[in-house]
Formats: sequence, structure tokens, C-alpha cells
Amino acid sequence: MTDRIYLDHAATTPMLPEAQAAVIEGMTRWANPSSPHAEGRAARAALEAARRAVAGAYGWPHELIFTSGASEALHIALRRGMARTTLITAVEHDAVLRLAEGARTLPVDAQGIIDRDALTGAVGPDTALCVQWANSETGVRQPIAEIAGIVHTAGGTLIVDAAQMPAGADPEIKQADLVVVSAHKRGGPPGMGALLVRDFATLIPTGGQEKGYRAGTENLPGALGYAAALAVPEDLAAMARLRARLEAALPGVEVIGGGSARSPLIGAYRMPGVSSAAQLIRFDMAGISVSAGSACASGSLRPSHVLSAMGLEEPALREVVRVSFGRGTSEAEVDAFAAAWREIAQDARARAA
Repeated sequence: MTDRIYLDHAATTPMLPEAQAAVIEGMTRWANPSSPHAEGRAARAALEAARRAVAGAYGWPHELIFTSGASEALHIALRRGMARTTLITAVEHDAVLRLAEGARTLPVDAQGIIDRDALTGAVGPDTALCVQWANSETGVRQPIAEIAGIVHTAGGTLIVDAAQMPAGADPEIKQADLVVVSAHKRGGPPGMGALLVRDFATLIPTGGQEKGYRAGTENLPGALGYAAALAVPEDLAAMARLRARLEAALPGVEVIGGGSARSPLIGAYRMPGVSSAAQLIRFDMAGISVSAGSACASGSLRPSHVLSAMGLEEPALREVVRVSFGRGTSEAEVDAFAAAWREIAQDARARAA
């Protein structure tokens, strides 16, 4: 397995050695952070230091609730918010679709960007909009500052699903009211995330830990591992160069959402005449791990709702794969993927001839 090429970092990325060490350290701090004795107070001090470190890494000057991951953070934001009406876009993550049942869905354009006119007509007081910072299937980035201006002018609340956002990648995120983030996509431990909160008045308290907004013994090892992972910067410029190198090596490839701003960590590409399932098998046989979209929906036989919302139709809907980069991705790995892609595409053309 050591010779395999892993290009599915948007699903999860390897835990950094720094995060592993911090988790182990946290496991030696066995006391409950909510206990009043000396051991508990020491654990609490470590937890609060991790809280400040995670918030600071994202440039967030307000509150932070530690959660078991992005899905729980979304649950708190969507199910325990004060807003009476919820809006989502047609390209949100499956976790949002499950949680926001009954929400009004707003259309996107062919690049996957929210329709601003539709948003302006739908948002109002007691309304919350949930939107991804960068789409988990295509990497397409939403214009957060512009969206925040529309939502806040109407008196609404903006929830941003930033599970795919590297720390410090976008200062505009501070204009959101609630921001969902995830540890395991940033080199931290799985089962750890956070909800960044501008004002607790936007949420309904439930009692328990995390200032009364999330019950359960705090995951100190996970919090320490998350903070340690975020302390290791991600070279986004290097990631952008890798993606540009890949796309240059695939002449004429259809880049999904390629006409919009995208996260440098994600690219989605269509190979006409070859189904996503067939591509994944061929790439896997070649020792390359990629995906056909969000890991949470990759086992489904249904076509991607994201690609459908962007206007793709059969058979194009089933001919797209996602490539996503991480800290350890090299130029040689990108070149190997491009060579495998060209071979698969050439075989497809030969069969069609």
C-alpha cells in the first residue's frame, strides 16, 4: 500500500505526526475538564488553550463550540438555530440535505454559484442560509462576502459549511454568523470538529458542556490534535500549482466549474464515454485513489445532485471524478495520475472507433 498514490484528501487526509503526538499527550490528561478538582482544572486549561488555538487559526474572534465533527456542527447550526426559515443551495453536501428537510432550495448557475437574485427574493428576517465555502465535489467557491451582504441586509443569518476550508484561507469567512469546520480534513483526528459562533443568541441552548450548547464530556485529545494540526500551515499556492500542472497535462479535459473561483485543493473532471465507476476501478488498479464525489454519497447509485444542479445531463452526470490534493501530494504523483487518465481515455476512444 505504501506505493499507492492518494488523491482523495477532500474525503479525509492523513493525520499529521504533530496531531498524533498531541492526541497521545491528551490521552495522558485523563481527568474530566468539567471536574472542579486540580486534575480537572488542568484538563480544562488545556482544552481552553486548544479552543483559542483553533479559533485563532481560522481568524475567528468570537465563540467556538467543539463538536464530534462537521456533521454535528451542522446539526447544531441547522436544527438548533433561532431562524424560522432555512434556505440552502442546490449544491450543498448530503449532510445538509438530510438535516435541512423542508428547507427552500435556491438554484445555482452553470458554474455552481448561488443565484443572487433568488437569494435576495427569498431571504428575510428569521431566515438562515446555509452555503458551502467550497463545494466538496467540484471545489467551486461561493462569494461569501457578497452573500453575507445580501443576507445581513435582509436581517438573516449566514451559516457557512467550511469543512473543506483550510485555516486562514479566506478572511471573508469572518462575515458569517456560524461556520462549520472539520479536523480530519486538515490533518487532525477524525471525530473532531467545531462550530464557530458569532453570537450565541442565534442558537437555542440545550444545557450540558460547551457553555450549555453541546452536552457530553469534552474530547480533550481530539481538541489538542486539532489545534496541533492547524498549527502546521497548508501551502495553498503549492496546491494551486499542482492542480494547474494536472489540468495542463490533460488537454481538452472538461473541468467542472472551471470558470469560477475554486479551492486549490479540489478539481472535478469529466472523461466522456467512461463512467465514473469504471474510471475508479481503473485508477484503483493503477494504484491511484480518487473518488466520484463526496465520500458521504459515493456509495450511492444515483447521479450527483451537485452536477445535476449545475446543468449536467446523462451521460455526463456519471462521467466525472474528483481529484483532491493534500500536504504530501507531489508533482510525480500528479504526473502519474495524468498518464493513467490519458491511457484510460485513449482506450475508451479506441473502443468507440
